[in-house]
Amino acid sequence: MIGIFQTKIRMFIRSPWVFVMMTAMSIGFALIIGGTGAYTAITIPVYSASEGIQNSVIGDILEDSDVYTFEWLSEKEVLNRLSNNKAEAGVALHEDDFQLIVGVETPTSKIIEQTIEGAYAKKAQFEQIVDASDAATVAEREAILDELQVSIESPVFTIESSSFRGTDAFIYDNTFQTLFGFTLFFVIYTIAYNVLPILVEKKEGIWDRVILSPVKKWEMYIANLLYSFLVGYLQIVIIFSVFRYIVGVDFQGRFIETLLLMSVYVFAIVSLSILLTAIVKTVAQFNAILPIVAVSSAMIGGAYWPIEIVESQFLLTLSKVNPITYGMEMLNGAVVYQYPLQELLFPISILFLMGVVFMGVGIHLMERRHI
Repeated sequence: MIGIFQTKIRMFIRSPWVFVMMTAMSIGFALIIGGTGAYTAITIPVYSASEGIQNSVIGDILEDSDVYTFEWLSEKEVLNRLSNNKAEAGVALHEDDFQLIVGVETPTSKIIEQTIEGAYAKKAQFEQIVDASDAATVAEREAILDELQVSIESPVFTIESSSFRGTDAFIYDNTFQTLFGFTLFFVIYTIAYNVLPILVEKKEGIWDRVILSPVKKWEMYIANLLYSFLVGYLQIVIIFSVFRYIVGVDFQGRFIETLLLMSVYVFAIVSLSILLTAIVKTVAQFNAILPIVAVSSAMIGGAYWPIEIVESQFLLTLSKVNPITYGMEMLNGAVVYQYPLQELLFPISILFLMGVVFMGVGIHLMERRHI
């Protein structure tokens, strides 16, 4: 068994092109269609027409903005960016007012204007508080402003907000939808084409010659299936790792759990590939039926679009016998909905049951037909 497994590894190293192509396509489609999921703030160039604005309350408020990144430049640099269409809008800050410089009026410019108006309103509020105090000197006024700023950054109490949703509502995250969907879809091809050599070797009589050696038939099955499982699982690990450590998708803190859950899905797909290999008689038939099964499974199982938007009862019924359905349910449940492991036991058990049934039926048909 170990010798057969080592031979498979050498063949994989010698010709890894199917693995590389499917991995690259999974990453490429997920990046193009789903994006990275990382939010980047819009950069707005600003310049100060009055001294001390950047270090004042207004400057502090603008720097704390989560929506925009205000970049402090000279007036010439701001106007140059606007003229070269490198910025949507620019801002000139004065002591008591500001000027928004835009080429074309857009909804974004209105939001920028409201953000800066809020900063000036906060400044006016601070000044009213200082005027109402007994501060007589500039130093005392600045000390009061500093205390106000500290009190805002360290409030006496905090307000925690939460939201709720109905039982029929679902959360749609385009990044995770495309990442999970294309990963589950393309790994079918990788696993299936690594199981296919069993059919080829049986038809060419290679298995009959190996059986004459001390190697047992069950050892040959285990070596081939273990190799197919590890190659498929490796593809998923690489794809998820690229998005986690290079692209920056954090998986909501459930990266390790996601990888562990995928082992059950890979087992189910290996078993499904065995079943397909046992049904067909030639490689040409396998090449014809595999895309039909893979694409239809992805469409019905919610890999291309959320299954929650499907209204056809016939398609929903078909999805109940589709491994991708439960793979997507596991991944979305763990990452998007943050379900604990106990609530994921149902899709896990269904995938494991599918794997056992597909494997048993597939091997039985394969041995009965003597291929």
